[in-house]
Amino acid sequence: MGDDERKNRIDADPETAERSLVSLVLTVVELLRQLMERQALRRVDHGDLDDDKVEEIGQTLMYLDLRMEELCDHFGLERRDLNIDLGPLGSLLSEE
Repeated sequence: MGDDERKNRIDADPETAERSLVSLVLTVVELLRQLMERQALRRVDHGDLDDDKVEEIGQTLMYLDLRMEELCDHFGLERRDLNIDLGPLGSLLSEE
């Protein structure tokens, strides 16, 4: 098993369980953040929003991205640690 494969597995060791749980929770949060971002960009591309709303959404997405970075730093994780390898389906998160 290579280093990349080990990195993407949940560690069931009781001493590192907290870190593994945090990693799993942040993965779900990051997935939701990316889905929200895609939906917002789709709405902007369709022209459904006025300029104020576009600005508000842009600031909100930047804030969410910053908070995710802070949470990863706090728990000693990197964004790539959250990207679960789904085998033949590829990676769970988009590479940004």
